Formats: sequence, structure tokens, C-alpha cells
Amino acid sequence: MPVKKHQDFPPVRVKDGMSRTVMHTDHLMTVVVDFTGGPWEEPDPWHAHPHEQVSYVAEGEILFLCEGEPDAHLGPGDLFAVAPGRKHTIRLLTGKVRLIDSFYPVREDFLGAVPNPDFGKQEGAKA
Repeated sequence: MPVKKHQDFPPVRVKDGMSRTVMHTDHLMTVVVDFTGGPWEEPDPWHAHPHEQVSYVAEGEILFLCEGEPDAHLGPGDLFAVAPGRKHTIRLLTGKVRLIDSFYPVREDFLGAVPNPDFGKQEGAKA
């Protein structure tokens, strides 16, 4: 069973106040996203993607916004799901936030952030 220790790979800086650490198999991706610099006056820009997403709030508090849904104040232990193609965003309500995001299928746009893109693949599996 592949195991990856957090201290064995550095997070990738996405932008000021945001970094992510990525692990994936052929079909599923999990991303640890760390935010600093909150609370924010405004939410992050709205976005959508063709992937299913489930996110776990591991640290801090956020306001989760998703088109067609009421805004939700979420904290540690809370989860949210996003359907493919649905516009969504967050606003930090605390100084630091850590989200654990899972995506299906794998987000190809995040693969450049993976220090070892073959990690977790079964021997003989297609790339």
C-alpha cells in the first residue's frame, strides 16, 4: 500500500497565502490546501470544474458559497460536496484554514504540482 508522509514532500505555493500538497492514483486525487492571511473581506474568485469534489474542513472556518445553494458557515469537521460544473468559492473567516479536497476524476491541471507523479500507481498500471 503506497504511503506518503507529509514531511517528505513540500507543499507547492499556488499564490500568496495558498499552498497545496497533492496525492493521486489513476482515478482519485486528494489535495491538502493551506490558506493563510485571513479573514478575507471578499471570497476567492468563483470557479467551476468538470470534477466531482468533496472537501473536509480540517482547520479554521470558511464561508462556502455554491450556486443554487444557501451560503454555509463551516468549521473543523464539516464537509461539503460540489457537483461537476457547479460554480463555487470560499471566503476565509479565520486567519488560517486547511481543507482536504478529493476529486474524481484526477484534476489534470494539478498534476504539475505533484513532486512524484508516479507515486501511488500500481506496478504495470498505465500512466
